[in-house]
Amino acid sequence: MAISRERKMMNDIYGTDMPAAMARRALQHEVRMRALAELRKRDAEKFSLDWTKIARPNQLPPAWAWRIWLIMAGRGFGKTRTGAEWVKQQVKTNRYVNLIGATIDDAQDVMVEGESGLMNICPRDERPRHVGRKLKWPNGAISLIFTAEEPERLRGKQHEKLWADELGAWRYADAWDQAMFGLRLGKNPQACVTTTPRPTLLMTRLVKDAQSETPTVALTRGSTYDNRANLAEAFFSEIIKRYEGTRLGRQELNAELLEDNPNALWSRAMFDQHRVAPKDVPEMARVVIGVDPSASSNEKSDEAGIIVAGLGVDGHGYVFDDFTKIYTPLGWSRTAVNLYHTRHADRIVAEVNNGGDMVEATIRGVDENVAYKAVHATRGKAIRAEPVSALYEQGRVHHVGFFAKLEDECCDFNPILKAQASPNRMDALVWAMFELFGLTEQSTTSFLQFIDNDRAKYQAPREDADVVPTNEPRAAKKKWDGWH
Repeated sequence: MAISRERKMMNDIYGTDMPAAMARRALQHEVRMRALAELRKRDAEKFSLDWTKIARPNQLPPAWAWRIWLIMAGRGFGKTRTGAEWVKQQVKTNRYVNLIGATIDDAQDVMVEGESGLMNICPRDERPRHVGRKLKWPNGAISLIFTAEEPERLRGKQHEKLWADELGAWRYADAWDQAMFGLRLGKNPQACVTTTPRPTLLMTRLVKDAQSETPTVALTRGSTYDNRANLAEAFFSEIIKRYEGTRLGRQELNAELLEDNPNALWSRAMFDQHRVAPKDVPEMARVVIGVDPSASSNEKSDEAGIIVAGLGVDGHGYVFDDFTKIYTPLGWSRTAVNLYHTRHADRIVAEVNNGGDMVEATIRGVDENVAYKAVHATRGKAIRAEPVSALYEQGRVHHVGFFAKLEDECCDFNPILKAQASPNRMDALVWAMFELFGLTEQSTTSFLQFIDNDRAKYQAPREDADVVPTNEPRAAKKKWDGWH
């Protein structure tokens, strides 16, 4: 005889020896307890999504008529959650609440889809539909998704409210200008800015506004330690181990807006005073890919430094891209070769101290026909970097846009200290400039010797002269079009 479904459930839970009536009562109790547990789970989820009950005071908007809320905080503070919660509230009463990330990946993967992003902090019935570069909210509000790498896409766009993430890492300041031009809809247009501090001209200007007698910027500061209770112990231990007690830790953990390191070879002014926009880049005489390879790809590995740079027909150097990150050996070699082709480079220049012949073998395993040059460091990083920093000081090297991590690394590198993190971006940059300007380690014994002995050789050419000499025949002129 077929056994009923209810009886089968009772048998599965209580066995076959329990009398049917007793088992039925026990099953009913079990069903009620499971239903109660589910209700409690939903209540707990509802509580976790109620920002007013769990936010710290410095994660809630200031109670005055500000135009820009600048949240300048350390890693792990909860900046993303704070910005996302602000947007969630604003879409209830505003139709156009738009987002700008430092890159499109940051916007999509952190601001929208991240663990603390909009899709995960909204209850199911309030969650927007993510369609391409747009969020469509259930009440009809719209959030357009922009990136600071494409300031031209912001031209003509208008906003009632705006969430700008990681402003300190935006490549083009023009993106902020365009965003502010468009912040003009509604009765009270406002922007919420969530960022780790960096002493850029823009960030410095906003902080000064916040400290003025008639501010339009509300400044909120916070540190990593503020949110320790909500951080995984492994994350907290790792980030504290990496940054605590260091100058960079004051920025990354305590959210200090650092002044220049007096012992560093670079200053912020060297970058800021000679930074150029894409439209101001001349034709390129040469383009190279500078590589400081890494041998492994675990979380504690050094990053592989990859910098794209060129020598213009004006005799000046230009830095176009920074693709530095943790790669497998195959990963960095594929990236370097891809950049070699897409950037129409003349060669890949790679340091071989860590890898030797395997560096070239790895690159040629991807493409055996690329032009390649191995460089071997025989002197310290400081001695190699001095003549390159001198070129910056002379205004002979320009960054096309802003490279937050590269510039942080250069401005934080102290040639006096022996124990400090490996400056992989700076190393790749130095090797690229060595190749473009024909420098060798033999000509860089000291800063003074470089200035005294080689000034004439590397002096900017006259308007009717050819480009600066290099140790290679000059390639055909290349018109830089942004490569996008």
